[in-house]
Amino acid sequence: LYLNAEVYGAGARWGDALEEAATVAAGPYALDDDYQELFLADNHTSPELVFAVPFDGTNTQTWGGTTFLIAAALGGNMDQSEWGTVEKWYGLRTTPQFVSLFEGGAAGPDERSDILYTSGQSLAVSSLGEFTDGYAYPKYRNVTSTGASGSHGTHSDTDFPMFRLGDAYLMYAEACLRTGGGACEATALGYVNELRQRAYGDASGDITAAELTLDFVLDERARELGWEGHRRTDLIRFGLFTGGSYLWAWKGGVQSGQAVDDYLALYPIPGTEMI
Repeated sequence: LYLNAEVYGAGARWGDALEEAATVAAGPYALDDDYQELFLADNHTSPELVFAVPFDGTNTQTWGGTTFLIAAALGGNMDQSEWGTVEKWYGLRTTPQFVSLFEGGAAGPDERSDILYTSGQSLAVSSLGEFTDGYAYPKYRNVTSTGASGSHGTHSDTDFPMFRLGDAYLMYAEACLRTGGGACEATALGYVNELRQRAYGDASGDITAAELTLDFVLDERARELGWEGHRRTDLIRFGLFTGGSYLWAWKGGVQSGQAVDDYLALYPIPGTEMI
């Protein structure tokens, strides 16, 4: 709320965002050693999750939540049993613009890009209705860190990471830059490089203070937090969700992307809800 306060007309609250992110960063949390374990069926044991939406395949069965996030990402020649499910919905894929954010694309040194599934998939999304158009991004699995399947073949045990320490680190970095930097910049750089060292396995992906810009933070949020529900909010804050200065495949309903009107930065409240 503090991060997006200004763009939604409530005044700049960057200092408040910085203070709250610092409080979380200093709390009893720690980065998970393995990035991909954040999205497994036993992710409730992760020291990184601050607030998660819990799911249990036996006791909280739903076709939404991580059941949807797992099954909708599977199709083509993917073996759904590797994701701990019997479901395969031939649904969601990524855009080429997302893939390009990773160094080396899907085959680069950033472990976070290992999630991209390219076998039998094309990079371009020529048809929205053809699952093999666009790389798949099956980030969530109904499988534990020991390789065991979840408690149910259809419904997921995987909790949804609504808010985690990695996000707080990036919030801190952005709020620091937006308040003019200074004393907080060294800490912000350290937080960002901690995330990148986990992703690269060493310090080869570290950035310098000069490279820590707002544009870099936006891209790093996409790499770190892809498919965790933040991108729309982030693009609105950076003034890129509407208009035509930033395009992605099928923005505005055309393959190459086109400008869209600013009213789309707000969700409509349905008449039935108003009543």
